Amino acid sequence: MNKLVLQAEVVQVEPLRYTPAGIPLLSVVLRHVSEQVEAGMKRKVECEVNAVVIGDLALKGLKTGAQIIAQGFLARRSLKSTQLVMHINEIKSM
Repeated sequence: MNKLVLQAEVVQVEPLRYTPAGIPLLSVVLRHVSEQVEAGMKRKVECEVNAVVIGDLALKGLKTGAQIIAQGFLARRSLKSTQLVMHINEIKSM
């Protein structure tokens, strides 16, 4: 199973663009900060995640600074890349 749910702040939004097939595509960067328990110890976690929103959801107008819960999956950026990108299928505002 490949499912990722992330509570995050939108810290960067690239201009809306379109795939060669005419599908809207929005690239964003999400920042997550939380406290997690690992091996019985509390650990502060901070990370930035590159993400894309494809299709009608990309037209919803994500704004920098928005607090969201993003749900989706991880995939390679391209066929020749090993870098991971979150593909967002669902966005909930907080």
